[in-house]
Amino acid sequence: MRQTWRWFGPKDLCSIDDITQVGAEGVVSALHHVPNGVVWSPEEIAKRHAEIATRKDGTPSGLTWDVVESLPVSEDIKKQKNDWREHVENYKISMRHLAESGIEVICYNFMPVLDWTRTDLRWIVPNGGSCMRFDIDDFAAFDIHVLARQGAAADYTNAIADEAERRFSAMDDAARKQLARNVTMGLPGSTESMTLDDVRAHLAEYGSITRDRLRANFVDFLDEVVPVAEDLGLRLCCHPDDPPFALLGLPRVMSTEADYKYILDAVDSRANGMTLCTGSLGARPDNDLPGMMERLGDKVHFLHLRNVKRDNDDIVGSFYEAEHLAGDTDMVALIAAVVREESKRKAAGRKDHTIPMRPDHGQDILDDLSRRSQPGYPTIGRMKGLAELRGVMMALEHAQWGLAR
Repeated sequence: MRQTWRWFGPKDLCSIDDITQVGAEGVVSALHHVPNGVVWSPEEIAKRHAEIATRKDGTPSGLTWDVVESLPVSEDIKKQKNDWREHVENYKISMRHLAESGIEVICYNFMPVLDWTRTDLRWIVPNGGSCMRFDIDDFAAFDIHVLARQGAAADYTNAIADEAERRFSAMDDAARKQLARNVTMGLPGSTESMTLDDVRAHLAEYGSITRDRLRANFVDFLDEVVPVAEDLGLRLCCHPDDPPFALLGLPRVMSTEADYKYILDAVDSRANGMTLCTGSLGARPDNDLPGMMERLGDKVHFLHLRNVKRDNDDIVGSFYEAEHLAGDTDMVALIAAVVREESKRKAAGRKDHTIPMRPDHGQDILDDLSRRSQPGYPTIGRMKGLAELRGVMMALEHAQWGLAR
């Protein structure tokens, strides 16, 4: 695996200098300042390459921009409304500009409205660190009582709805506003949150779009962009829903292995692949992560390695972001499956036999607690995760090498 690190650009509290010191080999980044649906220009792409390649003192960092995360799919494309056809054409142009700059892997998602959802961004764990958490009772309190979505209570069990009402009643105005800010945080890389009216407007736009319709729109999008990716030598990889179940009455289409298989089969191309995010998919107890890597590994183009700890085995339930080797996903078994897949690719002569990975999220520990960085992206917590993952990876790779001898 190629060890990469997510960087949100010059405003990121984790600098390029920091990334060189944690031992990452490459960088995952995006042009977060460019609005969704707008073309990424060669000039802006070149600028980001240069920023990644240079330390603060002007000397070379030795780092390269390896993966784009994300080239956003606009809401218009997902809904097939308004300027969606123009946005698709702009997406193709951006892909071409990225390929011309040397990029080969583009991660994206097809989640409606919210890119990820948590109810607590600084949840305290027993060792005094903090992490992000999704609590289904708090989320129901937001949905039913803060957002006041019509018919929301019917989407929850009676027990969850009753607990949500109790929690909402116990919150003061500041706590209710904080919950709303947490849930409506913008896309990763943004410091802005959507207002409640923004969320309601988006939900209204999706009112008539069923899960089948959203899936069909997704296939239509892939029918347009995958042939272009093939011609350009790009590998597209869709990130799963986070969390991997329906929220706010919105349809979701990338939550399970069956969802991925449908999309990968619908547009069958090496250029149409997946981002295997162990944290997002691991929030469902019925997702077998090592098994998914074994069965779908041929089209896994990017890995997000993180772990979550679920409160129970409910399909729609609460979880928090655990240490990388301490959650419900067997990370050793998963990495072993990745090592086997890479060996198969190398034996077959595939150029992409080394799969880029990054230590995703992590707990805020030590100086992270005072830095208040982008939620989920602490420097020291991720460095700890990368060290743990690197140890597992190297041990398994050496064991396989020894067996091969």
